[in-house]
Amino acid sequence: MATPIKFGTDGWRAIIAADFTVENVARITEATGVWLKAHFDRPSVVIGHDCRFGGELFMETAAKVLLAQGLQVKIARGFVSTPMISLAAHQLGCEIGIILTASHNPPNYNGFKLKAKFGGPLEPEKVNEVEALIPDACSFNYQEISLDVAMQSEQLQEVDIESRYINHVKSNFDIEAIRNSGLNLMYDAMYGAGQRALPMVLPEVELLHCDHNPSFRGTAPEPIAKNLQELAQTIKSRKNISCALATDGDADRIGLYNSYGEFVDSHHIILLLIHYLVKYKGMNGKVVVAFSVTPRVEKLCKHYGLELEVTKIGFKEIASIMIKEDVLLGGEESGGIAVKGHIPERDGLWMGLIIWEFMAKSGKSLEELIDEVYQIVGPFQFERNDLHITEELKQKIISNCKSDNYKAFGPYQVREVQTIDGFKYFFDDERWVMIRPSGTEPVLRTYAEAPTLEEVRVILEATAKEICN
Repeated sequence: MATPIKFGTDGWRAIIAADFTVENVARITEATGVWLKAHFDRPSVVIGHDCRFGGELFMETAAKVLLAQGLQVKIARGFVSTPMISLAAHQLGCEIGIILTASHNPPNYNGFKLKAKFGGPLEPEKVNEVEALIPDACSFNYQEISLDVAMQSEQLQEVDIESRYINHVKSNFDIEAIRNSGLNLMYDAMYGAGQRALPMVLPEVELLHCDHNPSFRGTAPEPIAKNLQELAQTIKSRKNISCALATDGDADRIGLYNSYGEFVDSHHIILLLIHYLVKYKGMNGKVVVAFSVTPRVEKLCKHYGLELEVTKIGFKEIASIMIKEDVLLGGEESGGIAVKGHIPERDGLWMGLIIWEFMAKSGKSLEELIDEVYQIVGPFQFERNDLHITEELKQKIISNCKSDNYKAFGPYQVREVQTIDGFKYFFDDERWVMIRPSGTEPVLRTYAEAPTLEEVRVILEATAKEICN
């Protein structure tokens, strides 16, 4: 029986050699080709892979299946980031971009993401159409397709999308302002696909984990505090790093550290970006954030007179709005953020460069800039706790949430519940907790916000105790 292939909040992901196999990649690629031929006259596709195990093999498999269907194919040799593929799809006029990546997931996973011609995630309804076309077995004898022959006929081309991306970055940032600012900057690629790109833009930046290691040294390449302890300790011991940037496996998510080696979460980054783009750069537009993002974004939007929309979780929901409306910023709690002036795609390097440019041009430290934001929205802290529990318990908890069984978490009485995507329990204007199952992993996520980190952890502990008993 064929393995069911389902797209989650951001593509299809599975364990390499178990379900993520050459044959399953061929099946999903065939469906992509069938969908393309049904909707476009002479469609073309650009394909790349990140740093994960087997990337080139899986990319070549996808290319062969598309070539067998008579499609025009462009491939990127060597690893690339997801934003590079999205930008290439847009710049090269390809109807679809395919990136073989499992993003921030553990090293034993790989994945398959579909990007659209506009330079962001393919819209959810179109992804569903592709998913419905996946056959039980690939119809083509793709193993017999010769890439060399396809290159000679020009049905297949190799493209340098990394250089395209670097040139795009250099033309959109005041790189000299950053280089001449006196800031000591550091970058942790987490062994991911951003490891070559940032040094090409800013050679002076100090680097960590910028070598090729498909095992990611055993750590999931997700730029959250628990996975970035070496970076944090380096900043604390050195005492001269102004700011440090980290990106995930495919470089579309951002992590950030201040000069004290303290993690700066995505909520603060989103607020900083809005503040810079509006107050300092005179830009405007709608703000679109996922359900798990801090409500303090609403305070900042009211302060600057910006419209705000809250979506379900999954960046494709945000991108669908960005391509139709004038959106200043779209962002999610997990570190995926996009801004006006770039493609409607998450891009960790791009967001990091905006923050560094903000610091360079304002002459202020990251801590001072965060204080500017706090003067408008008030100080706060946030943390996420992933509960690795049995599927049975996970389903029981979600059932209890749906039945509105939780009226308090420890001493915190529930005042209001929002259910756009998951369950967000508000205790007062400054404290809340959210419960939501992961769309790509066997995990139940809990998120909390409060004025201090100590209280955030009290809320998370009380929540875990309440729901897991």
